Amino acid sequence: MGRRHHFHIDHLGHSVSVTVETGHSAVVDVLVDGKETARVEIGHERQVALPVGLPTEPPTTVTVRVAAGPGVPRCLLIPGDEGDPLVMAPRAY
Repeated sequence: MGRRHHFHIDHLGHSVSVTVETGHSAVVDVLVDGKETARVEIGHERQVALPVGLPTEPPTTVTVRVAAGPGVPRCLLIPGDEGDPLVMAPRAY
């Protein structure tokens, strides 16, 4: 049976949340300001990088990088200008 891990960060005035459901395969959900913007199932590689649009003026694309294991999942937000990755804080639900 899978387990859910939640991560969050505020970036450029917008809320970015990630849920990683682990198990035989991992499912990653990304929400921006509470709206689902990406959902992907990852298999054996257990890592994924998802481009996500932030509704700024003009729109900004960032990348959410998820490592679903082994061990506890980790999430990073990589700014659109390829700046330093920002660690997304684990969050209890």
